[in-house]
Amino acid sequence: MANDYEMLRRRHCAEAMALAPRLIERFDWPTERLAAHRQAQLRELLRVAVGRSPWHRRRLSHVDPATFTEAELDQVPVMTKDDLMGHFDGIVTDPRLRLDVVESHLEALAGDAYLLDRYHVVASAGSSGRRGVFVFGWQAWALRWLSNFRPVLRACAPVEGSPVVVGLVAAEDPAHGTSALSRTFSNSTLRMLRFPVTRPLAEIVSGLNRAQPDVLIGYPSSLLPLTHEARAGRLRVRPRLVAATGEPLAPEIRVALEDTWGVPVGNCWSTSEAGGLAWSCLAGSGMHLSDDLVVVEPVDEDGRPVPAGTSAAKVYLTVLYNPTLPLIRYELTDQVTVLDGRCPCGSAHRRIDDVQGRFEDGFVYGRLRVSPLAFSSPLTRRRQVIEYQVRQTPRGAAVAVRCLGPVDCAALGEEMAANLARLGLADPLVTVVPVDRLDRPRTGKLRRFVPLTRAPARPDHVTA
Repeated sequence: MANDYEMLRRRHCAEAMALAPRLIERFDWPTERLAAHRQAQLRELLRVAVGRSPWHRRRLSHVDPATFTEAELDQVPVMTKDDLMGHFDGIVTDPRLRLDVVESHLEALAGDAYLLDRYHVVASAGSSGRRGVFVFGWQAWALRWLSNFRPVLRACAPVEGSPVVVGLVAAEDPAHGTSALSRTFSNSTLRMLRFPVTRPLAEIVSGLNRAQPDVLIGYPSSLLPLTHEARAGRLRVRPRLVAATGEPLAPEIRVALEDTWGVPVGNCWSTSEAGGLAWSCLAGSGMHLSDDLVVVEPVDEDGRPVPAGTSAAKVYLTVLYNPTLPLIRYELTDQVTVLDGRCPCGSAHRRIDDVQGRFEDGFVYGRLRVSPLAFSSPLTRRRQVIEYQVRQTPRGAAVAVRCLGPVDCAALGEEMAANLARLGLADPLVTVVPVDRLDRPRTGKLRRFVPLTRAPARPDHVTA
């Protein structure tokens, strides 16, 4: 089986790298060509959704895919994560991809793996706190990876015989999109090395020193401690590019990264549902939307379009490239501001300001800071857990979970406590309690990680 997997993976890598030049070229497409491509992709997505998805067929009964235009998207009902998870079997366009089959595949993951020799599956709670499961077809998985890494390939063109080394300080769980993509597509041209954010900081620093990455990518909350390590002389790397992903990039963290390494700092707005939705313009300000791969509609709290220059309360997302799981006007509760006017770099892709949202910088215990992944990875692996909230306690955390079925709460708490102990917290205690519902503010966003009202003394040593 390992040989079969590696054969599939190598073929997948080759096909993804063959697609890369065309995906990079799209950055420079004129407005007319970009619009024509989006139109064709949208009609094809609708054609497949209406033809193969019973749920979408009912929802889109008034739509003619052959003549539909992007301007008519506001006539399509909004799709939520609750819709997705409640009607999953009727939404996927391959009837073999029943939710129970997909969940069993996720539960069995010990590393990267294909489902039915062609699909990849990831799970995420996302900013809403509601668990979601997302399936990608063969080409869609490659395009999802390129949506994140074509800017890297463009900025750091590989030299023949000398791969670009990427140090990725993020998730380790193979059900997490960042981890899964790096496992599938690490290759002789772009070598991707994972440094799990849940490992002790000293271990991450040691690994990066050995790897000497050309590109350093991570969550802002995991990159900031590395700037302290570099200034102290313990981290000795010279990246050509630093990029943040997975969390909002606060201005002060961007400045710290720029001051520490003196290289361009990119920011990637990425989601489990669709990969890289936007990337920093390294030649100017703002971030360019992946307008060739997705349709992003910024709206206010009531779902009305907002003009350029106005912060949106949320966006409706249509993923053009993954007909296996058609996401059409899918709601994301990310705050986005579209910038007016064309970018000085000349790209026709729309620009947005750095995406605002909840910056989850972990819990502080004395002189120790712990990543949210110490909690979220075990929680998102349980298919029965559909929502959760983690409240910090002096010795660990109190976790409330909303479940669809029985969960061994004691074992789940022990797993999270073990993560805290491994990171250096003495005698940790994590309790897990099932609840009927979790209270939400008017925006619908759930604050998944709630620190102590008064944190202990500010740490001078932090760990991922």
